[in-house]
Amino acid sequence: MSDLNRTPTANRLHIGIFGVRNAGKSSLINAITNQKAAIVSEYAGTTTDPVYKAMEILPIGPVVIIDTAGIDDSGELGDLRVDKSYEVIKRTDLALLVITAAGGIGGYDEQMIRRLKENGTELIIVVNKIDEAAPDVELIRHLNDAGFKYALVSAEKREGISELKELIIKHSPKNFEQPSIIGDLIKPGDTVVLVIPIDTGMPKGRLILPQVQTMRDILDSDAMAYVVKERELRWALANLKQKPKMVVTDSQAFMKVSADTPTDILLTSFSILFARYKGDLMKLVKGAKALKKLKAGDRVLVSEACTHHQQPDDIGRVKIPRWIRQHINEKVEFDFCSGRDYPDNVTDYKLVIHCAGCVLNRKEMLDRIEAAEIKGVPIINYGVTIACVHGVLDRALKPFGEVYHEWMDA
Repeated sequence: MSDLNRTPTANRLHIGIFGVRNAGKSSLINAITNQKAAIVSEYAGTTTDPVYKAMEILPIGPVVIIDTAGIDDSGELGDLRVDKSYEVIKRTDLALLVITAAGGIGGYDEQMIRRLKENGTELIIVVNKIDEAAPDVELIRHLNDAGFKYALVSAEKREGISELKELIIKHSPKNFEQPSIIGDLIKPGDTVVLVIPIDTGMPKGRLILPQVQTMRDILDSDAMAYVVKERELRWALANLKQKPKMVVTDSQAFMKVSADTPTDILLTSFSILFARYKGDLMKLVKGAKALKKLKAGDRVLVSEACTHHQQPDDIGRVKIPRWIRQHINEKVEFDFCSGRDYPDNVTDYKLVIHCAGCVLNRKEMLDRIEAAEIKGVPIINYGVTIACVHGVLDRALKPFGEVYHEWMDA
């Protein structure tokens, strides 16, 4: 039960630790967390693949620390490790680049700084091992002249760690997640009806994360959540003394829920709420235009961020392809990917259909949207796709004023 009380990993500030081998990255993690969270060795290259550690760091709060391999790793296997370290930038909200007082900023560090700047990632340079050598005067002058935020520390001796934590708090991006899922769409005292089908894809004995988070956001907004299955919706609406402000449904039940919900009640889906919360709803809705234009032979990439066991009626691999073939074109071709690995060859596709991204942090979801946009490939999410193919997208976007008007004008 303890896991149910933890802040979801995707909602935590993601702090990436980068640097060359033996700069003291793992020692720094242990110093920041005040525990032996990472393996420390005198041998270079102890850390291989990125390691994600969800933890609470006082007084920062819930974070994910990402320990990466040395960016100067060598050899064929080393090159793969370096690539994995660079991949971490896409999901990093705040980067700590660890250098040593004696070594200063080297070529590998400069390359990492360039990549972080290109990605718009907030950066703090950590000058480590000040117990072994005093920082060079020229190094400090360069850091100041270049406007870098930096801290002087000894991870081994636990010196300068409090000052580093203060820098982390001060420079952590304030917009690493949207302020609310649904709270800005409702007022205190409003009732929101949540429609949650119980099908074979539902985990036994519990709800899925977007449903729980939406419910919590409603309660935090001093509003009321009323939870039903799709078969009880009509009865529930008839028996509520006060008309609800909104109905939020699982996307798979859109057709029935839309038919049973009076048109004067706002309607949307969990997936569309999360398209806005985790990404950019406006850009994802633009992908609906490309969805409607799919032709025979067009290839579509369906991307699932998590790696759950595929069900016989899996939403991404079974239902969405079937609905698109029924309502758009029966000869559209589909490829699938899942997990953290996101393909570089998105230009091979006419459209990318992405899940709600509940296991991704907002930085990574926005990065995936931007990567598709830069390459000229439209991207859309599951909820927008399902609403579009079933002809209810106009209604599902009505709660989101600016996006709704942009869609209707288009």
